[in-house]
Amino acid sequence: MNHSGSHPRYQAMQTVSARKPLRVDPPRDENGNQMKISDYFGSATFNLKEMKQKLPNDIYKRFILATHSGKKLDLEVANALAHAMKEWALENGVTHYCHWFQPQTGTTAEKHDTFLTLDSTGSALERFSGAQLIQSEPDASSFPSGGMRTTFEARGYAAWDPTSPIFIAEIGSSRTLCIPSVFISYHGDALDEKTGVLRSNEALSESACKLLRLIGDEARSVTATLGPEQEYFLIDRAFYTLRPDLIMSGRTLVGAHPPKGQQLEDHYFGSIPPRVLAFMGEAETELFKLGVPTKTRHNEVAPMQFETAPIFEEANVAIDHNHLTMEVLKRIARKHDFELLLHEKPFKGVNGSGKHNNWSMSVTSGSAEVEGINLLDPGKTPHQNLRFLLFLMATLKGVHKHAGLLRASIASSGNDHRLGANEAPPAIISVFLGNMLDNMLNEIEKDTHKDLNYAEAVIRLGVSRLPTVMKDNTDRNRTSPFAFTGNKFEFRAVGASASCSLPVTLLNCAVSDGIDAIAEDLAQKLKTAKSTEEAIFAVVKDAIRETKAVRFEGNGYSEEWVREAAKRGLPHLKTTPEALHQIVSAESVKLLTGLKVFSEDEIRSRFHVRIEIYNKKVLIEGETMQTMVETQILPAAFQYSTIIAEGVAAAKSAGLQAPHAEVLTRLYQTLGSAQGELKRLERLISQIHALGSEEEKAAKIAAELKPAMESLRTHCDQLETMVADDHWPLPKYREMLFLS
Repeated sequence: MNHSGSHPRYQAMQTVSARKPLRVDPPRDENGNQMKISDYFGSATFNLKEMKQKLPNDIYKRFILATHSGKKLDLEVANALAHAMKEWALENGVTHYCHWFQPQTGTTAEKHDTFLTLDSTGSALERFSGAQLIQSEPDASSFPSGGMRTTFEARGYAAWDPTSPIFIAEIGSSRTLCIPSVFISYHGDALDEKTGVLRSNEALSESACKLLRLIGDEARSVTATLGPEQEYFLIDRAFYTLRPDLIMSGRTLVGAHPPKGQQLEDHYFGSIPPRVLAFMGEAETELFKLGVPTKTRHNEVAPMQFETAPIFEEANVAIDHNHLTMEVLKRIARKHDFELLLHEKPFKGVNGSGKHNNWSMSVTSGSAEVEGINLLDPGKTPHQNLRFLLFLMATLKGVHKHAGLLRASIASSGNDHRLGANEAPPAIISVFLGNMLDNMLNEIEKDTHKDLNYAEAVIRLGVSRLPTVMKDNTDRNRTSPFAFTGNKFEFRAVGASASCSLPVTLLNCAVSDGIDAIAEDLAQKLKTAKSTEEAIFAVVKDAIRETKAVRFEGNGYSEEWVREAAKRGLPHLKTTPEALHQIVSAESVKLLTGLKVFSEDEIRSRFHVRIEIYNKKVLIEGETMQTMVETQILPAAFQYSTIIAEGVAAAKSAGLQAPHAEVLTRLYQTLGSAQGELKRLERLISQIHALGSEEEKAAKIAAELKPAMESLRTHCDQLETMVADDHWPLPKYREMLFLS
């Protein structure tokens, strides 16, 4: 092996060094002029603008009315819509359609059908009916159900979600009309992730509207809004193809940390590398066509780590758009000879990747005074600010009471590596408000305003100044899993590869419960209070006292916070198996069934599916690591040790000192330790496979297998630093993170 290029690793380095940015032409109009983003934004979607142009006015109005009221579409409207969609699709070169849904795999699924049909004479024509639009019947037997159904119960229904725009997926020369859908069983059980989002939105809306009416605001519907920031890593595919661990698990199972990582903080917000910028530009163009409102792009903290973030949308649509974002980013990255890594911790020792869920609540239908307002946005009048304080405290009540459930919502094997390290929030769910807001709540609790009228109290407390100064007074605490950032909460603990669906569903439910508790308290206090304002202040003050334990402004990484959180009674669920049991706790079951978001069977399903996925992913990692150590790492170390041993023997036979004898001793010791840990890993994997229940497997994986893998990794990483560079088979961190 030598540097001349015979070693696959060196060949990969030469390939990467020769790469040039791809030239990607921007969209142009019929005259060849470059188009503005606004000219082609949403051009691949059958959106409301397209509908209005292609549908009779009566049909269009009936569709809008049915969508806003949540009623089923009648067949006349569905048939007209289906015909218009088919004609629009054919005009755009589409040959197939599919119902695009989110099974409990964390990804999306689709089954393509052509528009082709044959008439009575055998002639071919394109046809698409309202019945085909509204529902399809993909085989459900091979999707995870967590025990809700048996293998022979194959029937599942994908039903159109008309609140999310239909879009055209263009991949190569293939164009498919994708219909965002829910996925349910023959008996109506939710087999997917989207159904829970839609149900929880309804629960949140009902609770929020009830509270708004108590304070004199007329609202007919409220929805959760979401802006999910997406972090990811890029590495060159020439390196990726030489790393079995990245191919099989999405993260490096071995790899010594290089002298330079992110400690110079020179990558964050730095100049975007030309190849990466070319990739970003093409990906954004495709996302704009799909109606995804991508807003920002930048270098993240770790080398070769990046982020994209969208403009806020209704949560249901934002979740669909985030799935599209992940799919488009991965596909376009490969076109540019990159592999996009969404694992929460692909590289040890540098930042992991999250998906910060910027969440709020917005009034979507109501009186002129409230329609369109963000309920977590402080206003300019005393009434607006009292309303803000009510919904703020309702959110805190929900998060405090259901902290364990929220921790479960973001639990995964990948996130276990990320939480609590390198600027990721800890596994303890707490709320960060910022100094100004935190001090304001402390003042309200102390009752320093009691001698003032309520309008003066709001002014004195500084609530009315919040909209203009919140940005400067709400620092972004990177160690907080749930931070208030001016007019929204940033649920920072969600992992980069995760679907936003379950975190948003359970957050909606937790806050809905908090709103209901606030509303119940307010209704009681309104009976005896002199004014609505007096009752609101009393409710807010009680809630401040009740939720004080969950508010934390300090360093979430510190050991002091771990001890303090225990004193406050906050759950610290370090591993996924611990956290997932919160989903099936009595309190969680009562909450989720009470809000009619999930049945008990659907709750158990989500628990079992996630436990099984955790087990499978870690076992894949363990078996991949075992193979890599046996077939790549140990053979390289043995080969190199033979060369050193021959040198030692030659020196001794010549009567010379052998300084490399010490190197050989250390190498043999490390090899022996690695072999011992490898045998332990093999035994554990065999024992885990022999266990009967998935819960038993998960417990043993968390307690024994993952620590064993870390121990084996330590010895393998030591070998990487000892074996001569041209004998090491795997691309190193310094190459993957700094040469791409």
